Amino acid sequence: MAAAKTSGKGSGAHGPQHAGSTLRGGADVFAHEMEAHQLADRLPDLLIDAQRIAATVAHGIHGRRRAGPGETFWQFRQLQATDDAQLIDWRRSASSDHLYVREREWEAAHTMWLWPDLSASMAFRSHLAPVSKTERAIVLMLAAAELLVRGGERVGLLGLTQPTASRRATAKLAEAIAQHGDEPPLTGSLPPEARISRFSGAILISDFLDPLPDIRARLEGLAGNGVSGHLVQVLDPAEETLPYDGRTEFLAPEGGTRWVADRAESLREAYRQRLEAHRAGLAEIAHRLGWTFLVHHTDRSASEPLLALIMHLSAGGYRWQSGIATSMRGAEADGTSKAGIAVDGMKVGARP
Repeated sequence: MAAAKTSGKGSGAHGPQHAGSTLRGGADVFAHEMEAHQLADRLPDLLIDAQRIAATVAHGIHGRRRAGPGETFWQFRQLQATDDAQLIDWRRSASSDHLYVREREWEAAHTMWLWPDLSASMAFRSHLAPVSKTERAIVLMLAAAELLVRGGERVGLLGLTQPTASRRATAKLAEAIAQHGDEPPLTGSLPPEARISRFSGAILISDFLDPLPDIRARLEGLAGNGVSGHLVQVLDPAEETLPYDGRTEFLAPEGGTRWVADRAESLREAYRQRLEAHRAGLAEIAHRLGWTFLVHHTDRSASEPLLALIMHLSAGGYRWQSGIATSMRGAEADGTSKAGIAVDGMKVGARP
């Protein structure tokens, strides 16, 4: 989201200044370098937050709802001529006139690719939110990775790392962000072009404020080979309501474009309509691909979109403990109630 400055009668200050810098020339380089160092310094705290959030979500070992290699009992079935005698469950067979085989559930590991958008627009934080979109995206990504690894899955950072099921996977992802946070796979506002192996999954976390044709083309490139995907749109609450009055100057964080509105409040209704249209477009893209789509605002708890993600993963063949179903309903209902915005193909926002 871009920065904006307000002036004029009755405008006043709306909150602390916080957004991607719009400085010129060499000052841009130093500003971005400082932001990168500050983010790296914050990563240990964000990792702790992610692990704490993940710890609040209880879950069991996932299954594939079919017979196969694994440790979890699936079902009994009668012995067939092609079965080995060693497979017979004699305890179950002793109570019947037939011989029974004890089948286990297939529990092969899945590969899930994760991507947090660390582009300039994600650095925005208004006076209505306690954290920036960048920080929330990283926390959600790391928390999702923690849960997936605990469930026996493999996770990787899209375009940067190889998938791993190591218990230190979350820490490795944080280290990769610290080392490569200023490189194109993370600083681009669209997920990197990458070849994802067949039947893998992807969780993409961004504000998704780019033009819809660009988003559609990139996602279609990733969705081949039966890849399942989940889109999490992270927005600041100010991006939802445009809470600015009077003369307002909007500054695009990616390109330095400026636009001045004499009465920002007069744009609010048109802004919301454009926001709704953009959200509907994102939802339609996800629906066509067979992916899921939810929206999260940075003034809400990070556990809400995480629980909603688990509900979507459950529908895809994972087995989670049923005790969280009730709390997930509220999270999903809130997550799908709002959306983001694109104005004339440019990510925009406001900073007092």
